[in-house]
Amino acid sequence: MMSGTVVDSSSPTAAVPDDISGSVLELDEDEDLEVFSKDTNFMDGSSLNASMQTSPGSMVNQYKFEEEEEQPDTKDIFVTVDNPESHVTAIETFITYRVLTKTTRSEFDSSEYEVRRRYQDFFWLKSKLEEAHPTLIVPPLPEKFVMKGMVERFNNDFIETRKKALHKFLNRIADHPILSCSEDFKVFLTAQAWELASHKKQGPGFLSRMGDTVRAVAATVRGVRNRPEEFNAIQDYVEAFSQKMTSMDKITQRIIKEQKEYLEEVKECGPIYTLWSGSEEELVEPLKMMASCLDRCCRESEEQIQHLSSSLLPVLHEYVLCTETLKAVLRRRDNIQAEFEAKNEALATKKTDSEALKEEIDKLEDKLEWANNTLKGDWSRWQKSMRADLRAAFTSTAEKNVEYYEKCLAVWESFLLSQRTEASEGGDRDES
Repeated sequence: MMSGTVVDSSSPTAAVPDDISGSVLELDEDEDLEVFSKDTNFMDGSSLNASMQTSPGSMVNQYKFEEEEEQPDTKDIFVTVDNPESHVTAIETFITYRVLTKTTRSEFDSSEYEVRRRYQDFFWLKSKLEEAHPTLIVPPLPEKFVMKGMVERFNNDFIETRKKALHKFLNRIADHPILSCSEDFKVFLTAQAWELASHKKQGPGFLSRMGDTVRAVAATVRGVRNRPEEFNAIQDYVEAFSQKMTSMDKITQRIIKEQKEYLEEVKECGPIYTLWSGSEEELVEPLKMMASCLDRCCRESEEQIQHLSSSLLPVLHEYVLCTETLKAVLRRRDNIQAEFEAKNEALATKKTDSEALKEEIDKLEDKLEWANNTLKGDWSRWQKSMRADLRAAFTSTAEKNVEYYEKCLAVWESFLLSQRTEASEGGDRDES
């Protein structure tokens, strides 16, 4: 059991509001922010950074989001995924990641653990958590196969992207009041490779899993007749949220692609101005300054692209994957209700063994109530986490964009100031 506070998902405070459809993020409307830089003395990187502290771009920093209640820090388990290693065998090539765990929980025999895990181990953990807690929202894993934009499954970019996603996956579980107490999670963090392999074999057999699958398919075919309105509202929310996240993910990928293409073209201009300066004696200094300005703007563009790729896109993509998880959770809840409804129908028409059937229906009713309560509690928790994540990602991106355009503006303003000064000095010499 966690030493921190555990949320009781059956509590009335965990109930979902009757109308949540209007709470879906509205991403279709834009508001323009005009930012003007008044400082034209940005001649080098140090002065540029110093000026940014008092720049009008602080409009973004001045904007305060409504404050949320501060929760006491009760985290007692910390997980890090790092140090990927490639392994080549006679039949396959795969990557393992080091998983470091530090904890103060009494159920752990030690305070620190270090193990190595491959992707299929993470996938096993996710499957076990979903099996044990079908209506809890287990965080998504990165795709098993090559992600969009990745050419080679074992190149450095792909490995780094997957490592960060796996790190976030484990930490979201570690922060969850119920999932973090799972015995499978503990085994994943502490067991050596051979111990984990032995633990995996203790799971349900193939025929048992097939039986669960058949029942789930049958329940899906039957469907539910009287789904509570609050879950209809959640279903509508998830559908709308999925469409918006998918669109945002695609648009952000396209922006990054176009900015990379633009950057490559701008990089070709600098050397041209430098070569040109060798054949224009009267324009040597302006041409060289043009090349220098372009080079500095390219460096700023690279930072902006890196920020979008590492800070915004992963968050959006995670929530694209999360919408599929949410849909699966809702389907599992519906399957439980469909089975309960089917048993009730059977009881109404069955003449024999009614007592045994009633007992089974009572168990299903308890299971359905538990499923509804856990989903409602986890749904509220997930929404709060999602909004905090997206708010932080959007705010960080806005700040980075303002910073980028201010720095580029300052570069060109410094160029204009130098030319005006030079022109003024030239006029004074002509008068003399």
